[in-house]
Formats: sequence, C-alpha cells, structure tokens
Amino acid sequence: MSGLSRRQIIQGIGGGLTAGLFLPAAGALAYQERPQKFAPEQLVDSGHRFFGTVSRGLAQVVEEATRRWGQPNAYILGQEASGAFVAGARYGEGSMYTRNAGDQRIFWQGPSIGFDAGADGDRTMMLVYNLPAVNAIYRRYGGLDGSAYLVGGFGFTALTADDVVVVPIRSGIGARLGVNLGYLKFTNKSTWNPF
Repeated sequence: MSGLSRRQIIQGIGGGLTAGLFLPAAGALAYQERPQKFAPEQLVDSGHRFFGTVSRGLAQVVEEATRRWGQPNAYILGQEASGAFVAGARYGEGSMYTRNAGDQRIFWQGPSIGFDAGADGDRTMMLVYNLPAVNAIYRRYGGLDGSAYLVGGFGFTALTADDVVVVPIRSGIGARLGVNLGYLKFTNKSTWNPF
C-alpha cells in the first residue's frame, strides 16, 4: 500500500476525523481491577466533546443503550474505516477510558460478510458493559450490523462475547447500504490481519 501506515489510511478515509485523545497506558496493577461504571451524563459530555457538531442524536443513543444494558464500566473513543462488497473489513484505533483502572491505547479490526456494499470513515464511541478487567477487552466480539446512509450517518449496534457487551456508536462519512454478520477483534498493537 505504497508505504502508508494503517493510521494514515484510516485518517485519510475518515476525512481527517482524528480524536487526538491518546493517553499513556496505566500501570500493570490497574489492569487487574474491575473498572467502575460511568453515568450517562458523563458519557454524553465526553461524546459531545468528541463528536462535535454531529452529536445531536448522541444523548438519545446513550439513553437507549443504558436503558438496555445499564451503565458501562469503560468506553472507547477513536476513528475507524471500513469497506465492503459482500465481504468486508473494518479497522480502527483509539483509547479506552475507565474511571479507576487506567486508560490505554487500543486497536480493533474485523471481517464481515452479508448483503453489504460501500465504504465509510467514522468517529466511534464504544460503550463497554460488564468488563471484568481492562485486559479482558482483548478478544473477539460478534454481532449483526446494518447500515443505510449516503454522505453521512449516525447509529449504533451491539457486539457480545460471554457477558461483555460492546456498543459501537458511529458518526461518519461515506456511502453504505446493507446488513452483515461479523466481529471485531480488539488488540493492543496495530495489525492489518482482520482475523
């Protein structure tokens, strides 16, 4: 790919949607501690700062997510890019925040398959529920996703693994139409391998 890094490609596809909110990783002891929960107001405030002017529906999305799953004990802010024509892939990077167990850099990637076509670049806020420890995020979370927008969009879905639920809330640009089945794999290092 002509020597471009994964970060440069994601930023280019996302139209320069850069969070710039990367904080240093916490100490090893903090990774063993169960993260405390965030109140919906804290999530909405953080989301408004992150998404900016496109966050009109954020409060309603966070309210619906907390109604369904309660209060999250971690959240992720980052950017991602994805594309599909029947089969697809999604790549992202950002930072995961907890109240008491530290903050850390995080990457995600994953394949998808379905009736899906298009490409998009998004700013993403992921609410994480029932996370037993910070290191427990590093696994695959599967689910069903649907998209229908031209130029821009805003929506959310839910991915699960055991009792942990990850709810990506995306706002971005692109053109996408379809429904797909896939998963996201969270890692502490960048990789091009979506599996």
